Amino acid sequence: RAAFGDDHPNVAIRVNNIGSVLELRGDLEDALSSYREAERIDRAAFGDDHPNVARDVNNIGSVLKARGDLEGALSSYREAERIDRAAFGDDHPNVARDVNNIGTVLGSRGDFDSALSLYREAEQIDRAAFGDDHPKVAIRVNNIGSVHFARGDRDAALACAKQAFSIDLRYLGPRSMSTLLRARNLLACDVDPVVEARRVAGDEVAEQLVQALAE
Repeated sequence: RAAFGDDHPNVAIRVNNIGSVLELRGDLEDALSSYREAERIDRAAFGDDHPNVARDVNNIGSVLKARGDLEGALSSYREAERIDRAAFGDDHPNVARDVNNIGTVLGSRGDFDSALSLYREAEQIDRAAFGDDHPKVAIRVNNIGSVHFARGDRDAALACAKQAFSIDLRYLGPRSMSTLLRARNLLACDVDPVVEARRVAGDEVAEQLVQALAE
């Protein structure tokens, strides 16, 4: 701020980062204030259709969803999607992020068919961009599984849970928070994640997972 003034894009980056920390701490009001300041700066600097604005409104949508404002979140996520499709095309990872986020709102509203379609679109984009064994693909597969689980399709949910766990286990390792979350999803499907880890990655990795789950 001292170097560039209050309305410089570098300030938007900083207040956006502050907002991310505040959101992680659960301080949603202050996070929202920071994200909106970043949005105001970026709209003034770049115009309404810039990817930085898409980032900002996406972050605003995240806070609104956490506050239970699903309509506000959906509006923000759809604006981010519109901007990113225009800026990058339909097959960009930013678009995958956006449609995934829209899917989370629709899933929360019980519109499982629409959520599933969006999660699959996000999965397709990320597989093309990153390959089949990337953690972003694990996120999309996990979300697809969550829809199957909510609809009572246990077999499909379990297949997704196993695939997401396998990707994160091999890519991130057994102590990653993401891997541990996937392990708990397996437990919810009555599958022992240690047995699955042994099948996927061998005894040593399975024992590391045992230790991580016990911590």
